[in-house]
Amino acid sequence: MTVKKKEIGLAVIGCGTIGRIRAVLAREYPGVGWIGLCDIKEDIGKKLADDIDADFFTTDYNELINRPEVTATIIATDENLHFGPTMAAIEQGHDLFIEKPLATEAKESLEIFNAIEAAGLDAVVGYTQRFRRRFLAIKERIVTGQIGETTAVVTRAFMNRMVPIATTRRTNQRHNLTPMVVSGTHSLDMSLWLMEGLEPVSVFAQSSDKVLAEHGTKDATFGIFTMNDGTIFSMNISWALPVVWPGAVYGLEIGIVGTKGVIDIEDTHRDLVMATEVSQGAGYAPEGYDPGFERHVDFLTSYPPGDIWNKQLWGPMREETNAWYGRIYNGLETPHATAADGHRNLILTMSMDLSAKRGEVVQLPCDLNDLGKA
Repeated sequence: MTVKKKEIGLAVIGCGTIGRIRAVLAREYPGVGWIGLCDIKEDIGKKLADDIDADFFTTDYNELINRPEVTATIIATDENLHFGPTMAAIEQGHDLFIEKPLATEAKESLEIFNAIEAAGLDAVVGYTQRFRRRFLAIKERIVTGQIGETTAVVTRAFMNRMVPIATTRRTNQRHNLTPMVVSGTHSLDMSLWLMEGLEPVSVFAQSSDKVLAEHGTKDATFGIFTMNDGTIFSMNISWALPVVWPGAVYGLEIGIVGTKGVIDIEDTHRDLVMATEVSQGAGYAPEGYDPGFERHVDFLTSYPPGDIWNKQLWGPMREETNAWYGRIYNGLETPHATAADGHRNLILTMSMDLSAKRGEVVQLPCDLNDLGKA
């Protein structure tokens, strides 16, 4: 069957670390015929515009989204600034790539999801780790019945504290910038994707905040979900490890027990260690952030987007981004997270925070009015 190719006119809203990566890849993709950029920080946006020879730049997202050339939009702003540009792009009927989460308020997330569904748009959410070869291989084994029915899942994520400090310093609206909403959502999404259709019906969680309370967030959240078939799912994250922790960003372990087998995943990157007299800087280094410590040991490959070779990024974010361009241009079937997945993940991470706050089991789905209150 011949697929009619659909040339892409791309708007990138947010020109920071992730927006830059996806815009550079867009310039290299032959199906992207026009690129416009937007960032409220004019110097950052213009620098990217010069680097990729963008066709248009503005500090006003409405001006860009309303351009007649635009057919697809990437939302890569700070987490709590997704709502406005996303709704504007939905109104224009664009294909959408939204960095997680859809929003940091439960009702705004639902409004975005409902608007996408009502408009019949193709929208995906940035859960980059779905595009790593190991997780795609595991997914295939599970869906083909290699371990039978799932009975128990345990997930542990470790991160140093550079991400929460860098994230919270950009805003005073920090009440929903929790370890689960911002970062635990990645391992939650991966676990639920691998569980193939099981739905949580309750959760009990607890949190601690000995280190990061001064930054307006929690250190760690540990919880246990009960799924609709009785499967139990333990989901734990700590993003308060010392700045000098060798993991550049993310270290993940997942164990999946089934009726016929088990899959044990060690994705901590401890198999590739470099120790050097040369400072490694910050593993996560958005513009203007200085961690205040030098790092001389690093777990290589632990930066989730990928790794640099010859000034180019190679790894899951390249795969994810180019797959999205192919999804639009060629009608390619891809493993991207959907808007439904993104909304579900936000509600579940907030439900963990709610359980930890109340100190009791929360039945799911819960009342959105109870979620994310300051």
